[in-house]
Amino acid sequence: MNGLAVLVVDDEPLARRRVVRLLRQLSWVGAVEEAGNVRQAKEKLADFDPRILLLDIQMPGGSGFDLVRHLPQPAPALIFITAFDDQALRAFDANAVDYVTKPIEPGRFHAALERARTSAERQSSADRIIELEEVVATLRRRPEAQPPRTAEFWVKAKGDYIRIASAAITRIQAERDYVRIHADGQDYLYSENLATIERSLAPDEFVRIHRSTIVRVDAIERMKPGTFSSLIAVLSDGSEVRVGRTYTAGIRGRLMRQD
Repeated sequence: MNGLAVLVVDDEPLARRRVVRLLRQLSWVGAVEEAGNVRQAKEKLADFDPRILLLDIQMPGGSGFDLVRHLPQPAPALIFITAFDDQALRAFDANAVDYVTKPIEPGRFHAALERARTSAERQSSADRIIELEEVVATLRRRPEAQPPRTAEFWVKAKGDYIRIASAAITRIQAERDYVRIHADGQDYLYSENLATIERSLAPDEFVRIHRSTIVRVDAIERMKPGTFSSLIAVLSDGSEVRVGRTYTAGIRGRLMRQD
């Protein structure tokens, strides 16, 4: 079978099946093998040479990091897939090209696979090592070694996945267990809650102004007074969003210091 070989290592059969199903949507993926733990993965690696490795972190009998030390050289392009979002720095220290959290969002998964594909197809493994060292150095410069903040979202629209850069976003509003992203005059429903989205955004670029609304700071053109000493943010797309009472003092201190 032509294409890049992939090994999926996860102790949850349902999780493996979902990942394999997503892989089958990619025409450039070749042979796909599965393993349920580190021991099985080592056995697979004895006679299977994957170009890409999708690896869970916490598994019975050993973590994904234990397997990294036994990878053949040159090592496959590595993506960690895990339910835990506090291992990003360690993942990149292990030379991962990307880090995807569960539940897996298909657009995000496919974006990570494209990065792995590019890495796996490089002729020089030295280029990959230099790139990964730069990523790790950047992560270590962040205060308290926080995971990297996302600069984009992948949303599904009319059957396609569309990349939305954070710079294009005007505001993000909660809709029950989802959010609606407003960007470039369009709006897109995204399957994540507002609290999770807020943690993924750069705090110097976005600000929460209401319990149901986050806006991009650069999109705020002016503030106007509302009723009962409230504030209304007028955004670059012409929309007006009320500042929540509990957020008013923080907005005044951050954006209206001249007052």
